[in-house]
Amino acid sequence: MTATPGHGGSASIATPDYWWYVARSDLLETALGEHAGSPALALDLGSADGPSASWFREAAVRTVSLDIDPRGLDAAGVCGSALALPFADETFDAVAAFDVLEHCAPEADALAEIRRVLRPGGRLLLSVPAYSWAWSDFDVANGHHRRYTRRRTVAALRRAGFAVERATYGFTTVFPLFVAERLVRKVSRRGARGPVDIVEVPRVPRALNTALTAMCRVDRGALARRDLPFGSSVFAAATRRP
Repeated sequence: MTATPGHGGSASIATPDYWWYVARSDLLETALGEHAGSPALALDLGSADGPSASWFREAAVRTVSLDIDPRGLDAAGVCGSALALPFADETFDAVAAFDVLEHCAPEADALAEIRRVLRPGGRLLLSVPAYSWAWSDFDVANGHHRRYTRRRTVAALRRAGFAVERATYGFTTVFPLFVAERLVRKVSRRGARGPVDIVEVPRVPRALNTALTAMCRVDRGALARRDLPFGSSVFAAATRRP
């Protein structure tokens, strides 16, 4: 991530079994796994959010992990910013950036850095949160700069010199619950003064956590066959043009 003042790592460090993290890993692998290939050297960007990227790291012969927050890194991880990646040009065969780009300002600088460290034809896999209308105190606390649509995601990637192979929404099955939750936040006028170190995820009963995870398996089956028309996240796969 970028060094957003006041914001640290992902809540997944403390709650890796939270339904959203478990489901996202499953959905990302289903939607983007075949686009990852078997890279000789890959970069896991924003790797403090480990539960969603384990499948990506396993697909690569060797993976380098980078995050702004050292708490999510192992001893071999690199602490750094997506706006100034500490790697030489054309180093990696693939880069994963799962819920990273929304933390970066300017967006174009982060994408330019990712393109710089990718070899020509290298793969970029990413996810971002969807819809500006869904902006809430949760985004402020997380140090977000923006939310996306599929169209905006594709346009940003193309401007940065990528050819988009797939762009789809995710979390479609639970989307009505997401809309309701955001409406409650707006009606209650919850506020966040600024980014916090690590945002706490909502506490849900174990049975509900299991039920929400199971609901997302409907998305998994659909994503294996087609793109989804709406959802609370956008998933994309792209290759670096020469």
